[in-house]
Amino acid sequence: MSGAVTRRGKRAQLTSLWKRWSAQPKESNSDVSGKRNAVASGESDGQQGAFKRFSAMLPSIRRRKRDKGNEPEPPEPVALDASRQYRYASGQYFFEYLVVVSLKKSKDGSRYEPQITYQFPKRDGMARFQKEEEEKTLKAITLFCFPEGISWAPLTEYPSETFSFVLTEIDGSRRNGYCRRLLPGGKGACPPEAYCIISTLACFGLFSKILDEVEKRRQISMAMIYPFMQKLREAPFPAPGQTVEIKSFIPESGTEIISLTRPSDSWLEHVNFATLFSCLTDEEVLLVFAAAVLERRIIFIAEDLGTLSQVIHAVAVLLYPFTWQHTFISIVPEILVDVVMAPTPYLLGVQKHLLDQVTDQTDVLVVDLSENKDETFVVSTGDEDSIVPQKLREEILERLSGRHAEETVEKLNSIVSEAFLHFFVKTVGHYASYVKYSSKGERGVFEKRSFYKAIKSKTTRHFVKKFIQTQMFDLFIQEVEQLQSGPQQGIFHDRISQYNKSKLKSH
Repeated sequence: MSGAVTRRGKRAQLTSLWKRWSAQPKESNSDVSGKRNAVASGESDGQQGAFKRFSAMLPSIRRRKRDKGNEPEPPEPVALDASRQYRYASGQYFFEYLVVVSLKKSKDGSRYEPQITYQFPKRDGMARFQKEEEEKTLKAITLFCFPEGISWAPLTEYPSETFSFVLTEIDGSRRNGYCRRLLPGGKGACPPEAYCIISTLACFGLFSKILDEVEKRRQISMAMIYPFMQKLREAPFPAPGQTVEIKSFIPESGTEIISLTRPSDSWLEHVNFATLFSCLTDEEVLLVFAAAVLERRIIFIAEDLGTLSQVIHAVAVLLYPFTWQHTFISIVPEILVDVVMAPTPYLLGVQKHLLDQVTDQTDVLVVDLSENKDETFVVSTGDEDSIVPQKLREEILERLSGRHAEETVEKLNSIVSEAFLHFFVKTVGHYASYVKYSSKGERGVFEKRSFYKAIKSKTTRHFVKKFIQTQMFDLFIQEVEQLQSGPQQGIFHDRISQYNKSKLKSH
């Protein structure tokens, strides 16, 4: 009984905080290129007021503090000089820094606590407030590298796993975390450690390959990692479709050349749809998409951290050219699981052992991604299959059926993204005709009512009337209104032009 009272108390407290925060003005997410601005202790969020404050509270709501007395002295840090600081700020560096997060025993020996035992390089010359924000970020990183909390014991076997998360600071700056957890070399049982690369760049496949190199070097010696990472820091981040080569020396193997190629479609470089479609059927993906497109609360359940992070990013990319504007956390740390009680829209990834703590929510879609699931949709509203018009559902499914099991990542990403992009072309692709500019150089005005009344299909019109009330559509139109009249650029507008030409040919 006392547990229930405590949980209701937490729910009331969190709801109260959320209402108070949500009442404050929100900044807009202006990036519609497919890279989502991330907010919170976890991920992408255009709602830049509410959840950022929650992120800033992370250090104060942790149930325990790091035991600084047990933390070993790290090697001498490498400082960045002014020219390198500028070079990083200009976006040329692959990464900001690499941190090693280890599980250390607490003073009383009763539990393991994640602590940063090495950071390469350390950033010097920061003002006091910058150092304080940096410390908050580093503490948050330990939470996301080991979201399970203190439930660890020494292990003799542990398959390495890769996952990602995103941190956004109070000032709106975004950092992506690419994490590889593995057992360190040596004899005897020990807990795993995490190697986490922090970067402003969103390219999961590329950083996964970098982490492969980090793991290979870790098996030889910790000292082998840092020369490779330094070479990487000195290399320019390649343009879409281009390759950069890194030379690295390994004892007994000599000098190796590591080729790192950036995908051609930059808006798809942080996603691999294979995991999404290995966990869900095409029809199930459509139901999740329907809930996401109306900005509902969605919780994904799985034990594997890589599955959670890859699926949640994939779902967000299905919304392109629109951008998820609410709370987005691919892996919710156990001590922050009460975030599921927030009344605002969200996309959350929660490990399956916490399932019983999320199933008492209403107006939420809980999606089980695990292999041993009894059912895919543990909790649902029940109307997800009626959101997308039936004819358009069938068109998406037909386009998705064109893929094959042996498809490359690039080809699979293209087929899937084009299927959902075509959906938006057909439903809202005529928006530009209803943004009116009174005179050159002035802000345009979107004629909402005329826009949806121009749609002939009643079922499509019904969907669009709901969709244009979402924050993702509102932000998209705000950006269009701020632009001067003229032809729009980008993949979405190319597809709109192609679609309009095909309609003219058919008449």
